[in-house]
Amino acid sequence: MLREKIKAAAVHVASVYMSKVDSLHKMTSLISQAATESIKLLAFPEAFVPGFPYFTNCYPPNAAAVALYAGQSVVVPDDLGAVQAACATHKIVVALGISERMRGGHTLFNSIVIIDTDGTILGVHRKVQPTWAERLVWGQGPGYTLRTYKPRDSGYRIGGLACWEHTVNGARQELIDQGQHVHVGCRLALDILEGFEDVACAQIEALMKTHALTAQVFVLCPSLYVHETCLQWMEKNLGPQDKVKAGGGWTAIIHPFCSFIAGPYTTSENKVVVGEINLAQLDLVKTFVDGVGHYKRPEVFKLDVDKTQRWKDEPDSAGPIPWNKP
Repeated sequence: MLREKIKAAAVHVASVYMSKVDSLHKMTSLISQAATESIKLLAFPEAFVPGFPYFTNCYPPNAAAVALYAGQSVVVPDDLGAVQAACATHKIVVALGISERMRGGHTLFNSIVIIDTDGTILGVHRKVQPTWAERLVWGQGPGYTLRTYKPRDSGYRIGGLACWEHTVNGARQELIDQGQHVHVGCRLALDILEGFEDVACAQIEALMKTHALTAQVFVLCPSLYVHETCLQWMEKNLGPQDKVKAGGGWTAIIHPFCSFIAGPYTTSENKVVVGEINLAQLDLVKTFVDGVGHYKRPEVFKLDVDKTQRWKDEPDSAGPIPWNKP
């Protein structure tokens, strides 16, 4: 039984759009800021670096735009040295959403990187199924990267999924079966997209609370919001559009019984949404429902996940990858 209390935070923030260097710098600054508040677990939104490819929802398919986006996407671990150093310096666990570019290649993935308190990259999860227009940008991630991780000097296991990947119930169940305690649900701002204005936040809340209860985990849901600079980049490079607006996002920390520990936060300003995760509270929750124990029914239900390596760089990028201190 776990007795840890973790001061955790989900970051509600806009990227420095289409700038890998500046977005990574913004991330390290936020890690330093979090450390001044004694935060020990910090989660960043989906595709925070270099920003979500909203242009796929606004214009016809554009290979040149995707090529520019690939050039600003993150190569693991090559581009993450400063972030690893910040985690090691401040002894903080960080989960961060990135557009990842295959090392030595050009294929992209919607990925979540989890970095430990000594700067070690514990692992990289690649979203198993890009959604709708995302398929113009990101490849399909394999079961190979559906993993949870135990940070050093802790007792809890953490893992994450991106956006509507939470509708892939097999992916969620795999994390449950690995004994997950803390979940990071990385999100973009969806309520600013045409057709989703009235439903996006309700969808996100439903998905996050569903996993909190069915997995009996604490959920950190960090979200992007759309800054005017994103809209300006699209108009300058691709022309006028009216499909995406500024603002949006939904950031919260959720208890396994679906109450809000912090948030939800929806304002178009940077905000570190902070709350305490008391892992001892899982004792009561799991008395009622235990997805890896008495509520599992393994003689009735079986999950078969193909964890075969699919992409050539996975052994190098999936982790663990120690931080090479200069």
